[in-house]
Amino acid sequence: MQIWVDADACPKVVKEVLCRAATRTGIQLTFVANHYIPVPTALNIKSIQVESGFDVADDEIVRRSEAGDLVISGDIPLAAELIAKKVQVLNPRGELYTEATIKARLNIRDFMETMRASGIQTGGPAALSQTDRREFANQLDRILAKFKK
Repeated sequence: MQIWVDADACPKVVKEVLCRAATRTGIQLTFVANHYIPVPTALNIKSIQVESGFDVADDEIVRRSEAGDLVISGDIPLAAELIAKKVQVLNPRGELYTEATIKARLNIRDFMETMRASGIQTGGPAALSQTDRREFANQLDRILAKFKK
């Protein structure tokens, strides 16, 4: 298993948790973004910078990831594509997307997009809370523990 991170919008605190986990476990961790992402000096942690453009980083993650890998992303359409490839997807708030939940998430996303397109102000997501951070770290630990078995 490798961990891939959709790093363009990934919160700094989540990146730090991931780097600590990769250092502790030795698992391969790769950040993918359209800008430079500084990473700790470690053989199992790297950063890939892709060209700027819509979904270029997402497409790179889809291309490189394999069944059984873990991707960190809050991007719902990307998550749907990865789940179809049997890749696990964990969002930065600690929610593990599944085949059972991703369709509902896509419907909500599409509905909110329609609302915004019609001029209704929907606001953005709430800031990452301490509970979100803790849930992310706990869910990541559960996934890594299953991988080690």
